[in-house]
Amino acid sequence: MKLGIYLNAQHPAGDDPARRFAETLEQARLIRSLGFDSIWGGEHHATPGFHYFPLLPMLQRLAAEVPGLEIGTNLVLLPLHNPVEIAEVGAFLDVLTGGRFLLGVGLGYRSEEFAIFGVPMAERVSRLTEGVEIIRRLWTEDKVTHRGGHWTFENLTIRPRPIQSPRPPILVGSQVPAGIARAARIADGWLVVPLPRIDEFAAQARAFATARAAEGRAGAAQICRLLEVVCAADEETAIRRAAPYLLDKYAAYFSWGLEGVTLDPKARPEDQLRGLAANRFAIGSPAQVADALVAQHAAGATHLTMRVSWPGMPQADILAGIELLGRQVLPEVRRRTATEPSGEMSECRT
Repeated sequence: MKLGIYLNAQHPAGDDPARRFAETLEQARLIRSLGFDSIWGGEHHATPGFHYFPLLPMLQRLAAEVPGLEIGTNLVLLPLHNPVEIAEVGAFLDVLTGGRFLLGVGLGYRSEEFAIFGVPMAERVSRLTEGVEIIRRLWTEDKVTHRGGHWTFENLTIRPRPIQSPRPPILVGSQVPAGIARAARIADGWLVVPLPRIDEFAAQARAFATARAAEGRAGAAQICRLLEVVCAADEETAIRRAAPYLLDKYAAYFSWGLEGVTLDPKARPEDQLRGLAANRFAIGSPAQVADALVAQHAAGATHLTMRVSWPGMPQADILAGIELLGRQVLPEVRRRTATEPSGEMSECRT
């Protein structure tokens, strides 16, 4: 199983963006030095109370700091973009990374973002599906002609093309049955959010495998899971270190319309986090975190995108967590997942 780090691009509005980006570069250099497999970033726009680094320009800059690592998007809100531009920028990122770019895309769910971009939310599924088709063809064909519901063009060729053959993987994120089936049908893999509990994720992974088989799509598929991960000397330290920042992140999610989980506002922050994390996240000592990551592999994950920091978290705590993961957890998880099959998806490349 591959292990990557999701680099937080969202920071409190009052933070100095230049300082925070310098810290991001420092994190990326440490991630590479410790031997992780990948770095990832995500996309949002106009987030009240925060600033958010633009995803694709950020990854272009970070590529220079992490030669040899895979770089992925988790994820691009594809319905908000012209897929021709995403195909061009994605191809260039594949060149920059020496053929190690992964394109993760998703629908989006914030009405504010769709309003900003002038895109009706009712069109998001059709725009995603059509956009994936366009990107795939532009990455593999010359003189592409397309007449669809949202975009029309003739004899279009993009250059440079990606280095990977036949093209970079296209991964689609979703957490509902119809979306998981869509990912199985149109994509090379599936992006999973942190919220499903481990048993729920395992059932979803089986559904994804079944849907791929029904489409006649055998062979390699990637299941990349975004996972909240906090590693410290002991569980109490990990909970105390992460609670203020991780809970604030989820409070923002709830304000944006996230469903499926509730918190007890009367409970202490540490107890709220324990309740949220149970059977979901990997929080605790190196041994506890290693066990949790191996369990994700057994449930079906082939690549973990570990989110180890949240808006406002001090740089010293972020670096300490990455260091502990890299030195004590990464070797143990690699040793154990090299011999343990990953649930229903043992055929996936890891």
